[in-house]
Amino acid sequence: MVSKRIFVVFVLPVIFSVVFGSAVMSDILEKPGRELNMWPMSSSEGFPTHKSSIEIIGLAKQYSTSVPVEIQIKIVDSSFDCGDLYITIYSSANDAVTQGGFFEQCFEKGNSIIPINDKFSKVIDTPGSYEIVAEMVSKQLQNISTRGTFTVK
Repeated sequence: MVSKRIFVVFVLPVIFSVVFGSAVMSDILEKPGRELNMWPMSSSEGFPTHKSSIEIIGLAKQYSTSVPVEIQIKIVDSSFDCGDLYITIYSSANDAVTQGGFFEQCFEKGNSIIPINDKFSKVIDTPGSYEIVAEMVSKQLQNISTRGTFTVK
């Protein structure tokens, strides 16, 4: 009697979950444009990845304390042709050092470099290791982001 209860309470739900989950995954993966990506890898881990839809242009690996960090952002994803751009520099302790916001960045399909008619330019006067994060938020509130690292000596 106890073994039947264990089967009904513990084993039977597991069997139903596996069968139902397999049916759902099979249905989802049959739809066009769907793929199963269990372990998305970033290029920083040494594995090849597809090209990012947002890139930092002009970021050097090292700056002096008197040279400004000047970058621009290239957007490859056509669904992000208009939106707000946020660029934040973090210290090695994950504290935000500086942030720049560029609002209503709309560009033509041939020119995907932002900020338009402007440049993100900040002087970091404290030596150390830093991370820069660029995030584009579309009018539909979708976002894409990228990051890079640099040092100040």
